[in-house]
Amino acid sequence: MKRHLLSMNDLDKQDILTILDTAESMHDVQRREVKKLPTLRGRTVVNLFFEDSTRTRSSFEIAGKWLSADVINISGKGSSTSKGESLRDTVRTVAAMGVDGFVIRHSASGAAHQVSQWVDAVVINAGDGLHEHPTQALLDAYSMRQRLGDLEGLRVAIVGDLTHSRVLRSNLICLKTLGAHVTVVAPPTLMPSGIETWAQSEGFDTSYDLDAVLPTADAVMMLRVQRERMSGGFFPTAREYTVGYGLTADRLRSLQKHTVICHPGPMNRGLEITAEAADAAQSLILDQVSAGVAVRMSVLYHLFAGEGSLA
Repeated sequence: MKRHLLSMNDLDKQDILTILDTAESMHDVQRREVKKLPTLRGRTVVNLFFEDSTRTRSSFEIAGKWLSADVINISGKGSSTSKGESLRDTVRTVAAMGVDGFVIRHSASGAAHQVSQWVDAVVINAGDGLHEHPTQALLDAYSMRQRLGDLEGLRVAIVGDLTHSRVLRSNLICLKTLGAHVTVVAPPTLMPSGIETWAQSEGFDTSYDLDAVLPTADAVMMLRVQRERMSGGFFPTAREYTVGYGLTADRLRSLQKHTVICHPGPMNRGLEITAEAADAAQSLILDQVSAGVAVRMSVLYHLFAGEGSLA
């Protein structure tokens, strides 16, 4: 396994399976009365978040603390970048204090990779612009695997705002590596530029017809409509988007009984997913949140502690 986790391309199939297998052991910690392992005692990890986050930031903090690391949270608004300091100077200043690693989220694609060039500490990408979000893809795969078993040959539909999604790219790489067959579905205005060439080279399918794709899917991942990143009219009205591409109660009934529903969160209930679908027995949305802690514990363990004891 490489020193940093900046992209899903940093992991081969065996690396992914190792992380997911270790996450199963880490998941057991969540069920303990005392949720603590001594594995990263003496290590210091800085969560450096320049974008708002609930799930990712909280789960990385919990993951580090349950592994006995000292975890420090720094937000963009609370750092000297709000006074005009550059990202480079900020991370080098914190690194000079002797920290062991950074978990970084930033609005610029490639920011985590750049930080890894500036510091000697381990760097984990917690989302960089529209580029990638590797630990999200890992926890998505973990959640699906827990319910469906081996993902080899399974059909996964990724639906919604593909243009603005960093989750999409990481999931395409992860799911392809694990042998799943992916179809991405979106209105033409939310299909990324050059998607046909990308699909041909990476081996996934594209569709504009959600109703044609859903009945054969084993897993459906609904992506949030990221209105904060939209500066134009990507669809006429919220209602028209829901009619064409929302996971409605009627579409929920078209799914196979074993089909699972995923969403990376936060959800726009009533837009890309209805309450009936979000809260259905087939929904893995809360399972994904729980899995986020276990998977991020596994990532921290493998990057900082190697192959030592989990006890």
